Amino acid sequence: MSRLPGPPAYPAGLRLEGRRVVVVGAGTVAQRRLPALLDAGADVLVVAPEATPAVEGMATGGELRWVRRAYAPGDLDGAWYALAATDVAEVNEVVAADAEALRVFCVRCDDASHASAWTPASGRYDGLTVAVLAGGDPRRAAGVRDRIVEGLHDGSLAARGERPAGALPGVALVGGGPGDPDLITVRGRRLLAEADVVIADRLGPRALLGELPPHVEVIDAAKIPYGRAMAQEAINDAMIEHAKAGRFVVRLKGGDNYVFGRGFEEALACAEAGVPCQVVPGITSAISVPAIAGIPVTHRGVAHEFAVVSGHVAPDDPRSLVDWAALARLRGTLVLLMAVERLGPITSALVAHGRAGTTPVAVIQEGTMATQRVLRTSLASAAEDVVAAGIRPPAIVVIGDVVALAG
Repeated sequence: MSRLPGPPAYPAGLRLEGRRVVVVGAGTVAQRRLPALLDAGADVLVVAPEATPAVEGMATGGELRWVRRAYAPGDLDGAWYALAATDVAEVNEVVAADAEALRVFCVRCDDASHASAWTPASGRYDGLTVAVLAGGDPRRAAGVRDRIVEGLHDGSLAARGERPAGALPGVALVGGGPGDPDLITVRGRRLLAEADVVIADRLGPRALLGELPPHVEVIDAAKIPYGRAMAQEAINDAMIEHAKAGRFVVRLKGGDNYVFGRGFEEALACAEAGVPCQVVPGITSAISVPAIAGIPVTHRGVAHEFAVVSGHVAPDDPRSLVDWAALARLRGTLVLLMAVERLGPITSALVAHGRAGTTPVAVIQEGTMATQRVLRTSLASAAEDVVAAGIRPPAIVVIGDVVALAG
């Protein structure tokens, strides 16, 4: 690992708007450095006998001034900052010496050890500028810069700003995906990193909770008090109470919050309470879990349709809203969520209404997780085989010929 001798550089942010910056050289090196100077609003003067088409385009477009000749004494007059970016070391040396005499900080793109300033590897995200110096090792600086910016984008690094006085941060309803923490959306992870309070379901990506800083209050939604019928109302109350107290609340759910997740109930509760609410969709387990297990829910020539069905109540339950007879007539794929405990009545209803008992079935427990299990069976045998195998929730049931494609 290379490192320039001497003490480390002192980092500073230069405010170059309206201030002259002289760039000597107009080749590919200068071409890479110019956009950041222009973005900073600098009054850029380029001195070079020739230029790349990109630099020439900046000049003809009025973004900078280009003097088409070799560097000459006096070119740095009035400059606040200079870059020696030619491919001739002797020219760069003269530029650096003139800059030193004028007390103008100068970057030597060919020899950092003889420069009075270094250009950091920089990147931007949401009003932040990340600049990394690595003691003369530009590759290392760029690598660290890339990891930081990537972390800011995907939320693995928190970048919380000051909230305006009186602002109500509100609630984010975040679908956390099927369980594997890598399958949460970038936006969902970013908001999670900004949360003051996280109200989490049992099926959310639990591993991400361990990454939260100590000040974040994590509320297990499964342990919120009140009876079972009151649980959703209590969750709504908790979201609204914390949001009105000025905290940013993330309601973290498994899968997608609008697919059997009561997410819209929570959005309505926020709207009625006057609490700002944003929805971040998640990857639903209905599609992702079969996919990870090698089962497509559709496939050309096999299934042109798929239906996602809640199995939380049995077919003969008066609360059921499902037309099981119509589902049995479908030729495509059925994906059942929350159906393991009522699989017997469900499979019996499908067979009774005409679906073949030999239809392939896959039951996937804890899909996308390291503990994932896949049971392959048939519609007629599924309920018995699930009990015999000890399959327990959470599990996805896939019914249809697509199951046979994978094995």
